[in-house]
Amino acid sequence: MNILPNNMRFGAGQPVKRLEDQRLVTGKGHFIDDKPEDGALWLHVLRSPHAHAQIVSIDTNAARAIAGVEAIFTGADLVADDIGTIPTLAIFKRPDGSPMTVPPRRLLAHETVRFAGEAVAAIVATSRAIAQNAAEAVEVDYKVLPAVADPVEAIKPGAPAVWHEAPDNIVAAMSYGDPARVEEAFADAAHKVSLDIASQRLVPSAMEPRSTIAEVEPNTGRLILHVQSQTPASTRDVLADAVLKRPKESVRVLVGDIGGGFGQKTNLYPEDGIVAYAATKLKRKVRWRGERTDEFLGGTHGRDLTSTAEFALDARGRVLAYRVRSIGATGAYSSGAGNIIPLVLGPFVQTGVYDLPLVHFEVKTVMTHTAPVGAYRGAGRPEAVFIVERLFDAAARQIGMDPRAIRKVNYIKPAQLPYTNAVGQVYDSGAFAHMMERASKLADWDGFNARKREAKKKGLLYGRGLTSYIEWTGGRAHTEKVSLHATAEGRVVLHSGTMAMGQGLATTYTQMIAESLGVAMDKIDVVQGDTDLATGFGSVGSRSLFVGGTAVAVSSNDLITKAREKASNLLETSVEDIEYRDGVLTVVGTDRRISLFDIAQKEQGAKLSVDSEGEVDGPSWPNGTHICEVEIDPETGVTRVVRYTTVDDVGIAVNPMLVAGQIHGGVAQGIGQALYEGVSYDADGQLLTATYQDYCIPRADDVPPIEVTLDDAAPCRTNPLGAKGCGESGAIGGPPCITNGVMDALFELGIKNLQTPLTPQKVWKAIHDVKVARA
Repeated sequence: MNILPNNMRFGAGQPVKRLEDQRLVTGKGHFIDDKPEDGALWLHVLRSPHAHAQIVSIDTNAARAIAGVEAIFTGADLVADDIGTIPTLAIFKRPDGSPMTVPPRRLLAHETVRFAGEAVAAIVATSRAIAQNAAEAVEVDYKVLPAVADPVEAIKPGAPAVWHEAPDNIVAAMSYGDPARVEEAFADAAHKVSLDIASQRLVPSAMEPRSTIAEVEPNTGRLILHVQSQTPASTRDVLADAVLKRPKESVRVLVGDIGGGFGQKTNLYPEDGIVAYAATKLKRKVRWRGERTDEFLGGTHGRDLTSTAEFALDARGRVLAYRVRSIGATGAYSSGAGNIIPLVLGPFVQTGVYDLPLVHFEVKTVMTHTAPVGAYRGAGRPEAVFIVERLFDAAARQIGMDPRAIRKVNYIKPAQLPYTNAVGQVYDSGAFAHMMERASKLADWDGFNARKREAKKKGLLYGRGLTSYIEWTGGRAHTEKVSLHATAEGRVVLHSGTMAMGQGLATTYTQMIAESLGVAMDKIDVVQGDTDLATGFGSVGSRSLFVGGTAVAVSSNDLITKAREKASNLLETSVEDIEYRDGVLTVVGTDRRISLFDIAQKEQGAKLSVDSEGEVDGPSWPNGTHICEVEIDPETGVTRVVRYTTVDDVGIAVNPMLVAGQIHGGVAQGIGQALYEGVSYDADGQLLTATYQDYCIPRADDVPPIEVTLDDAAPCRTNPLGAKGCGESGAIGGPPCITNGVMDALFELGIKNLQTPLTPQKVWKAIHDVKVARA
């Protein structure tokens, strides 16, 4: 971890309004589709209508004859040109100990398609309409094969195989804990609680669908790729090294504004690769813009974890052992993090904020004939916290305990910190019982019964949900590089490899630099999304502020140090006699001084620059307590979240207003997961939810006022800012909180478990079935 001077200021705690907003809300954003066409060719992707089929032949003659069609590419063309495949992290073992094996992820399917929506041909034409029309003239002869869409069904004997090298469809497996000791604990336990729990598959719904432009610089031959990417450097490296097989220095990735990322935009997609290939092949600018249906069919999905979870408890509610068996779906192909999410990231937090040392977790990742599963806001942590929080509520009801009381018995105590959980992860800080106490008071816990009585008078069911969550953040990348420049024009310019996509990074970084250097915020420029200027790990896993921000703080200190050295030479005195304040360097006790920008004027290139690296000691562990209240109309099954209160520990918040906004957004997505959203495939692998007519996301009037309180009682100890990641917290605490609230409301009817999404139809049917059974 970097050690910074005690007098360094980082602007912590200031609710500065977002600097980006004026530009974005007045239509001055720089999104890919805003770029002028400039004679670019348009690419359209033809997708397979079948979930599993052999490609017998592709006839492109009629399509090629259409005026305006410049080229048509198939998988066979790419194989002939030695175009590579998109890699995955193949570090795991199958249940028998053999290395995991997955089908190659090609830009265009070759010989076999493995999910409905897989790209089979790319048509390039002078207009988007011509390319789309020509796609209808491409004749593909398929031999349709059996498919399996359900991961639980996929591992049963006789299920259709997605990949011949893994006939059981199991990609990999991981096991944690001591199964024998867990079994002993269950045998002697006073109480045993078991739940079947599913975190259903979701479609990330970023405001801006994916789009790509590629062109070759005529003078240099370099490939320029304009793309939406949270990780520009790795996007460049995968495209250059693995796909096009050319030096990565010959590729420049440029990322402008991104209309939402949520983890979905961390990978190089086949569409990005085929646009780049077409540009290099044709020596023309080529662009592609996905329709919303392209995101449903061809983008990565999130979640899709099916589990059976069990607690063994003593008479007072102390958990003696915790057992979970999970199946995580990868889809037909393994995305970059498709296996690490359920196999590693979920187990990291599966014990939550509780002292549960005796566990047995078994996780398998399984292929199906469906779109790939990848990162989506939280990536494994929402699924894991959902399991433990649902189980605690079920245990409380079975034993007859208050849901707060059972959690208090099991919380990690302050004296146990730093705490090593059952899978070896170290929580550096936290005040878990304190968070629940604060949330209970702010949510008016004691007034719940009165509100429930009022709801009952209206014929409504009323319930309360509680969740204590924790999140692992950092993306397993604990360093980040930046460069900081003071220019002769009086500006300070930051180049960072992290990537803004709505978090407000430009505002936060500007705050930090302004406070540290004493320079006005309107004199500071934050530049991201250019691999020629900065290459870092990017923005994933809520790491941008506590890792990227650490690098910003280090660079501010480095720039001051370098400026003091330059000033000592120019003013002919020792470095120790140079004082820096508000952009001016002064010889202590004199009126001899020089400005930071005057020093820059004398430097080569008329700028004073530093390249800096921020390093943190490990992940951060944001946590908190969410409490909600819901009402259900038993005649329609419609659920409304009517109250929502959170107390969140994000360590030291640099900009509390932006943090609250992040938590609001995460909770909104949590409401979607709990009540509305769910990808549905039929048994043959056909996507039934391919538009927003079939896939429901929450509207503004579905989201209640959310009361967010930040608590900094336990600053992070792994970075010099004391900050913890916050971008995914709401999406982790939200789903179990709301689901627990619905189940609390339904418990009086004897309904003990329903799987999300808790749609009106599902809730109404459960209530109706109870009424019929009682009648």
